[in-house]
Amino acid sequence: MSTIFHLRDTFFGEAERLVAESHGITARLFCYDTGIAALRLGNRRGHLVVLPFFGQMIWDAVFHGVDLTMSNMFSAPRPAESIVGTYGCFAFHSGLLRNGCPGPDDSHPLHGEMPCAKMDSAGLEIGEDADGPYMAVIGSCEYVMGFGNHYIARPRVVLRPDTALFDIGMSVENLSGADMDLMYMCHVNFAFYEGARIIQPAPFTPDATVVRTKVPAHVPRNPDYDALLVSLAADPSVMEVMKDPLRYDPEQVFYIRGLKTGPDGKTASLMKRREGDGFYITYDPVDFPKTVRWVMVNSDQKVCAFALPATAEPEGYLAEKAKGNVQVLKGGEQRHFSVRLGYLPPDDANLAERTIKAF
Repeated sequence: MSTIFHLRDTFFGEAERLVAESHGITARLFCYDTGIAALRLGNRRGHLVVLPFFGQMIWDAVFHGVDLTMSNMFSAPRPAESIVGTYGCFAFHSGLLRNGCPGPDDSHPLHGEMPCAKMDSAGLEIGEDADGPYMAVIGSCEYVMGFGNHYIARPRVVLRPDTALFDIGMSVENLSGADMDLMYMCHVNFAFYEGARIIQPAPFTPDATVVRTKVPAHVPRNPDYDALLVSLAADPSVMEVMKDPLRYDPEQVFYIRGLKTGPDGKTASLMKRREGDGFYITYDPVDFPKTVRWVMVNSDQKVCAFALPATAEPEGYLAEKAKGNVQVLKGGEQRHFSVRLGYLPPDDANLAERTIKAF
């Protein structure tokens, strides 16, 4: 059972103000100087900043005083048509018709049309379900193109009272009678912390932790970088610990294959910091058959997206189509995606590590 409060642009002003409080969860509205509306969901563990009308991306995530978000050049979200115009958020919805880095013969923008989509509606949902009380930012965005595709996307971010884990959801419904291509990635840009160790239910071997050697055009190449790719492809285990940040300039991308699952059928990965705490993510590999890792460290951006759940790898539409990775949504069909993620204090991180290793 739940109650939904419908949001309007006019509700958001320069001053941050409390608009709802329930079971220790709060919702506050404010507007960045750039004109982007924001909703801060908080509990006693920390907070999320969600952009209700701007792709419903999560701009900021802080729990237990630890910033989970990639270091970036943007002091605030900026109005943009493409994600590169405001690349500083914690998480965004990548897709939905196209995803990844466009190849030389692709015409789609980087990561598709959804990241910066203008939402048709947005709301705050307060309720209680089998897992207990919650607050959720919800919304809908209808995509319609003459002689083209017609779908509705319904993103959702859920926070509960006494946890630093939260849920990111996306539902897609094909409103057309014709088939529709579907490519979706939950693009979570966790912060890079030097010395952090990645725990994954797959070995750090060349066949399970696959190094991307086909580098997109936007990544600068040089002989040292090419030599590093060859070395990493032969022995990716050196990337288990996030040391020597110079390795990640330019970026490194890996495809994690054959991830094992727990009794609930879900897989999980953890990035454990030197402090003993960690960043965690879990999802159903049936929904997300691909997992991508993206690491980049330079003077402008520092990110360790250690597990990006996806329906396809990010090499662009035509390349993924050729590999058989582009899914099809039949006319009238719906598809639902859900990811649980966030921060784990040391004791919980230790338990998560043991659990993942037992998969």
